[in-house]
Amino acid sequence: MPLEIAETINPGIKDRPPKAYGRRIGCDRCGRKRGIVRRYGMHVCRQCFREIASEIGFKKYA
Repeated sequence: MPLEIAETINPGIKDRPPKAYGRRIGCDRCGRKRGIVRRYGMHVCRQCFREIASEIGFKKYA
């Protein structure tokens, strides 16, 4: 949605601070912005999660 249209719908849209979640931040370990695992407040990408899963107590059942 272009900013001009968004301003007509919600005039205070420019005054909002940027989001502090989602793809802007990315993975805490490597910075990758896609495939983020946010459950339990981890914020790591799926590749990093596979590397550290056993260290933090997750078990693979399949």
